[in-house]
Parts: sequence; C-alpha cells; structure tokens
Amino acid sequence: MAGRNGRTVRDLRRANRTAVLQRLYFDGPLSRFELGPATGLSSGSVSNVVADLVADGLVEEAGSVDSDGGRPRTLLRVAPASGHMIGVDVGETRVRVELFDLTLTELARAERPLEQQRYEVEVIVDHIRSGIDEVLAAAGLAPERLLGVGIGVPGIVEHTPDRGAVVHGQTIGWDGIPLESLLRTGSPLPGSVPYFIDNGARTLGQAEMWFGAGRGARNALVVLFGSGVGACLVTPEVEHGRAVEWGHLTVRVRGRRCRCGALGCLEAYAGAESLLARWREEGGPVPGGVDEETALTAMLAAAYPADGTPPDPVALAVLEETAEYLGAGLSDLINLFQPERILMGGWAGLQLGSRFLPAVRRHALSYALRHPAEKVTIELGRLGPDAVTVGAAILPLAGFFSRGGRRPDPDPQSPPPAWRTALEDRAPR
Repeated sequence: MAGRNGRTVRDLRRANRTAVLQRLYFDGPLSRFELGPATGLSSGSVSNVVADLVADGLVEEAGSVDSDGGRPRTLLRVAPASGHMIGVDVGETRVRVELFDLTLTELARAERPLEQQRYEVEVIVDHIRSGIDEVLAAAGLAPERLLGVGIGVPGIVEHTPDRGAVVHGQTIGWDGIPLESLLRTGSPLPGSVPYFIDNGARTLGQAEMWFGAGRGARNALVVLFGSGVGACLVTPEVEHGRAVEWGHLTVRVRGRRCRCGALGCLEAYAGAESLLARWREEGGPVPGGVDEETALTAMLAAAYPADGTPPDPVALAVLEETAEYLGAGLSDLINLFQPERILMGGWAGLQLGSRFLPAVRRHALSYALRHPAEKVTIELGRLGPDAVTVGAAILPLAGFFSRGGRRPDPDPQSPPPAWRTALEDRAPR
C-alpha cells in the first residue's frame, strides 16, 4: 500500500535499512542508542531494523561501552564479509583489478600492463575478464557473491537502455564502444552480477570525497593528472560528482596538437605524455623502451637530483612550465566553480607530489580572481595509486546502499535502482 507521499511500506523499510547501514558504515561502531539520533529513527524502528540486518548477516556486534549508570551498550558494525565488490582502473599504463570486502579492505589484486597495444578494445576487455578471474580465484570467492564490478575508464560514459554503458573516449580512439555489452559476452560472471562503468576521474573524485582528502567538503574539485588530465566536480547540486573534460580546455590558440586532435588543449601541455614529449623535443635524454611512469621518474631525478649534482636545466624548465600551465588551468576551475578544495591525484600527480605542488598552487592563485582564490586550498589526494579502483568499487557499494543492503536484482536487464543518485547522500560530512 502506498502512503500519501507515494511511498510504500517496502520503500520505508528499505529507506530505514539504508539509513542504519550507512551510519554504521561511515560512523560505526555505534550502539542502538546512538543510532537513533544519528538516523532520525525511533528507538523501536532502530531495534527492528538492526534485528533485520543482523538476521541477514549484514551487521554484527563489535564489543560494548559503558553507559551512564546502566548496563553496557553493545556496539554494532557492518560485517566486512557480508559483501564483496571489484574495482577496475583502466589506466594509461595498466589495467588494475582489485577485490574488496564490504568495508573496502583489499583482498586480492591483479595488474595487466598496457604496452604497444594500449587501448585496443579487445585487449582491454580481455585484461578485465582475466583480472576478475584472477582475483576471485586468489580469494577463493564464488562469482555470484559479488555485489558488482565497478570500472573507471577514460572518456565520456553514456548509459543506454539497450547497450548499457557506452564509452566515448576520443583521446584513446574509442568511438561509442559498448563496453558493458562486450564484457557481458563471455563474461566470467553470472548475469545477476552488475557492471557499473563510469569516468575514471569521477571514480577518483568519489573515493577522495568518501574516504580521502575531500571528506567534509561541500564544494570540491578532484584532478586526475596522468598521461592526460581530467577532473571531477562535486558541489551541493551534483553531490555524486560530475566528470569535467578539463584537459580539453583551450589554453593556447593555435598551440600544440592534443591527442584528441584539437590545438592548444591543456592536456597538450600538462599531461605526462606531453611533458615527456616536450623534454624529448628540447634534447632531454628521455629513456627509451620504458613506460611513462619510469620515464617520468627519470625526468624527476634529472630535474631534482638527490645526490647534490646540478639539475638538468631542460628537465627543470619543462616541469616549471608544466606547473604554470596546470596552475592556469586550475585558476579557470577556481573562477568557474569557486571550490573549497582542489585535490590532485593520478599516478603522475602523486609521482610529482610535494615537489611540484607548491609551484602549481602559486600559479593557480596568481591567475585566479582574488576572492575565490582566498577561499580555496590545493593539496594532494590521500588515497594513493589505488584511488580509482576504490572509487570504482564504491559504485556497486552505492547500489547496495540504495537497495537497503539487498543483493542485486537477478535480472541482468534491470540495473540496480538509482545507483547514480544513491551516491548523493552517502559521502560523510
């Protein structure tokens, strides 16, 4: 039966389960007494919901605390082994696959390097499938126990009713690739296990907002600095995050050719791929036959030698120019969105790290309007190189929350309800 607001008893029960689960997840362990004010539910409702969740194996006891003059209160927490998710990062140098329990503790991982074939679709699909097989076997986990597989990819992701997630990745040569359909064909997973595919910058942003340097912020931008650059915007209006094609902002008219084909994009000056290309063009000794991460390490060692030898002036000049381009690009984001925080992640951002960030920060604040610049902080993300996989695993976790802790719908044609909007209210404040 539906009430005056159109909600059924089933809807109310699911919402109450969601409220208790998410508070225990982010703030637990908590007692039943503490769950009342934390969720806004009555003590009777809390007792009923907790009993239901304990019976389902989703919540377990976690010790006790003394109360004021009464009996000790039992603490409750989400049971880590009650659910499992896989997060996949289709990155620029490798495909990384990680298996997590419900509390996002890593249980197993697999990595597949991307070399000459790079973003050939069949290669990526095979890497994802074999990586899923490997981590499930390593943990001894049956595929049907998964809540889902989240995948972060470069490019724009369109969700269609007939083909599922379709990826438009102009910089990697993906033009409307039906990635979800391709993964379903010959998938090692049963049809009841859903795939959740989204932009990698967005999954990075979601991870930092839930568990990293973005916790507590209402307005933030999370920047992914790798071979290229991207960003995720989080505001009160788009709390679940929106991928921003920041790398293709034009920073120089008739400038360098970007890998997207246009001239003068930020990515043509600020991505690691272009950074190394410019070092090579200026006569720098870029190592041959190695991946971008190894080459960037060599460039950093040349620009900032640890043994006291003079720095390579060419490497240092290219890095300093890159810092200015990145800072100028960030200033546009500051002026447009006026964020509280900007967080820089991605393998190149983390590798450049604290040596690079002060110059980026200085240029960003000098180019931005004074008022929004005075209110923003710019820092590194805290979750390291696994941030994209953690964020990808959050996608099935959000679906799990939206269903009140129920398993995915067994019909593969029926996606989990509102998994995207379920992200809106889950980030801890």
